[in-house]
Amino acid sequence: MDYQFLAHAQTIDNDTLSHMMDDYGNDVWNYVYFLTKSTELADEVSQEVFIRVYSGIAHFRGESSLKTWLLTITRNTTFTYRKSRFFRSSLWGETLSIQTEQEYSTGREMIPDTYAHPSAEAEVLSKEHVHEIWDIVMALPDKFREILLLHLKYELHTNEIAEMLRISTGTVKSRLSRGKAKVQKQWEERSES
Repeated sequence: MDYQFLAHAQTIDNDTLSHMMDDYGNDVWNYVYFLTKSTELADEVSQEVFIRVYSGIAHFRGESSLKTWLLTITRNTTFTYRKSRFFRSSLWGETLSIQTEQEYSTGREMIPDTYAHPSAEAEVLSKEHVHEIWDIVMALPDKFREILLLHLKYELHTNEIAEMLRISTGTVKSRLSRGKAKVQKQWEERSES
């Protein structure tokens, strides 16, 4: 669906919102999950994001892509939620869990889905490696982890990431490069052991 008309919209109908949720729902959910490391909170905050989109569509000016705008709302909503007492108490002792088969069947994957492999065996081995790499990414400090996720998973350009995070493009490039180097180094260390 072409969403360019939203740049001038004051309201949106339920059908348009439903299409947006179909097209971008997994991206929003995965980003919240990345920031909170909780499937429950990802469900809750994702719903809040689309409520905000529905009520605040007049703020979309089309200056960025709809995807970038949605991810910005997702980030801001999540950070607001993280400041709340409920969020802090609900995360007490919670750790990042390994993804379940249910999450795979619902399409809630934290791995890129663009990999194609010639055999089932190669695909399984590759998914194991991808999971290991994403485990390394998820263990990085926030400033590297978030930029790698936005660049690799959501395929945002450095200028889009810079605008979204309100940092310079040079900082994005630097953190992206350093983050990739950290992942590469840790991957090599794991492979050697």
